[in-house]
Amino acid sequence: MNILNILLSSSRTVFTPQWLAMTCEEKERQSLRRSLIYYAKKGALLNPRKGIYTKPAYNEQEMACALLKPSYISLEYVLARAGVTFQYSSDITCISYQNRIIEVDKRSYVFRQINPKIWMNMAGIEQHDNIAIATPERAFLDMLYLSSGQCYFDNLHPLKKNLIRQILPVYNSPTLTKRVEMLLNQ
Repeated sequence: MNILNILLSSSRTVFTPQWLAMTCEEKERQSLRRSLIYYAKKGALLNPRKGIYTKPAYNEQEMACALLKPSYISLEYVLARAGVTFQYSSDITCISYQNRIIEVDKRSYVFRQINPKIWMNMAGIEQHDNIAIATPERAFLDMLYLSSGQCYFDNLHPLKKNLIRQILPVYNSPTLTKRVEMLLNQ
């Protein structure tokens, strides 16, 4: 078994020793760790953070989802890319079980804590390969929920109102429901 071949042939660009152990069905984790360290020293892999290894060119969204598990990409990052907000930030914003900012390769990954009943519900969250990312509608609701309505949206036209209303019960908040209806009926 050549671990490097397994890693390089994988569609993944970000790896953890735990994932590799499950993929290789390897029982000896120390051997896997030594192999990862060896390949990182040789330059075949990068080790940008303890316990995380990457291909030399890795997907930053995949990194965001690997840093704190479970988590999903949402908030400003998704809303800016959907054209709902116009402020640019290089940060990748995520929802997780704790508030935390993690710096990796001069990029900030910002994690915001939300009620576990909310982030565990997959309504409005898409899974692509190794990336979990909110739809613009879910990111809109996450933003309103976390900011207590103290946020601004430049353009609500890209959002699908019916999808927002389908996801809204996940939050179980009458206050949020009022805020959303007020914004959608403007």
